[in-house]
Formats: sequence, C-alpha cells, structure tokens
Amino acid sequence: MILHHIRVIPLLVRMFIRSQMEYRGAFWLDRFAQILSYGSVFATISILLSRFDTLGGWTWSELALLYSFQLLAYSLGAAMSFTQLRDLEEQVRLGTYDALLVKPFSPWVYLIFSGLNIGYAGHIILAVPLMAWAVFSVDFAWTLPAALFFIAALLSATLLTAALITMIGATALIWVRSNHLFSIFFGFWELMRYPLNIFPGPIQLTLLTAVPLALTSSVPVGALLGKPIPILGPLAGPASLLAGPLWALLAMAYWRYANSKYQGAGG
Repeated sequence: MILHHIRVIPLLVRMFIRSQMEYRGAFWLDRFAQILSYGSVFATISILLSRFDTLGGWTWSELALLYSFQLLAYSLGAAMSFTQLRDLEEQVRLGTYDALLVKPFSPWVYLIFSGLNIGYAGHIILAVPLMAWAVFSVDFAWTLPAALFFIAALLSATLLTAALITMIGATALIWVRSNHLFSIFFGFWELMRYPLNIFPGPIQLTLLTAVPLALTSSVPVGALLGKPIPILGPLAGPASLLAGPLWALLAMAYWRYANSKYQGAGG
C-alpha cells in the first residue's frame, strides 16, 4: 500500500500543477499581487523601525529574519495543507468526501497531493531573498551548529503549521463547519510577525500552548539569536525543534479520530 501511494503521489501533483498553469498569465499576476501584499507588511514594519530603533529589543535586520522565517515556514506548510483542508468543509457538506472513502487510497494523501498549492510561490519568492539578506545582516556569528539549528527549526515550524491547519480542517468531519476556525488561526498568525515579548502574558501563553504559532516564528528565531523568550526561557530551543514533530503526531491522531466520527452527508 505504501509503495502504491509513493507511485501515485507524483502523478497527482503533476496533474494539479498542469491545471494551475493552464492560465499562466493569471497565475503569475496573482503571485505578483501576493508579493506586493506581503511586501507592504514588511514596509510597514520598516516604517515602524524608522521611528524607533528597536521593537521589543529586536533590531531591523532581526525583525527581517523573523518575518522571512515566519513567511517561509507558513508557505511551505500551508502549500501542503491550507487550500485542501479549507475545501474539506464544502466536500463534507455536499457529500463528495464520501467518494474518497471508497478509493483504494488514503483520503488525506489524496486530498493533500491532488491539491498541492503551488500558489504559495509568491510567498517563497519574497521570503527567500529577504531571509538571505537578513542572515548576512544580523549581528550574529553563524556557526555550523547554529545553521543546522536554523534549518531544523524551519522544518519543525513547517510541520507545525501544516499540523494546525490539518486539525482545523479535520474538524469539519465532526462539526461539518470548521472554516470559521481559520479566521482565529490567521488572527493569531498575523501577531507572530512581531516578537513574542511585546504581548501581554495571557496572549504569550496562548501563543505557546493552545495556538502555538509563536513556535513557528519568534521562539525559534529568538532562541537562535539569544533573545530572552517569555515563559520558555532556556527551553525555547528544544521546544522549537520538538514542536513540529509532536504536533504532527497529534494531527495524525486527530485526523483518524475525526474520520471515525464522520457520519456522511446524511448525518
């Protein structure tokens, strides 16, 4: 069964990419609009820093590293989950999800790889050059262990993003409606463009536990740069590396649970 999945996945991805690239002009125009949108957010941060030397003890280049890290981790994780799991609510409501349950294929694998979102190319095109500039601009002595930690933390943040989105989407299998939870997710996600320590204690605790999006941005970057991390302290580094794999396992368990509770379009 595993070998069957491995053989079919490239075909699913290739078919979806071809469908997305059918209108290439519109595709790249949409990516350009994304770059402008997220670029304007970064411009806002730069204006803020032009009036104040630091924000919560973070300098301009450190905030650039934080923002690019968050954006890249999100784009990689969301490409594997967001559009696919957002649309799951409609499939459940219309009853079309039932068709996936009778396929000789994992419903999750089919959903993810038949809808792999290459539309996040715009996020990546903006995040990678910005990250490259920030890496060489921050006042930090890069070493091999630091570079390995940075890469591992980025992979963990990617896994954590995909896991949280998967759990939100899977809730539709139980409640039918779940997309309103994405509004809550993105509300907290937008806060994580900024250092965790500028927020009140209750929000810090929420962003480390119930909605652990701080572990996709300011916690790993702050741990790397030696910034004080609220609540976690010296545990910030290990927590950044473990969060992704642990939440991915939790998401897998929750997906199985949600599928066991699914009763079909008839309720």
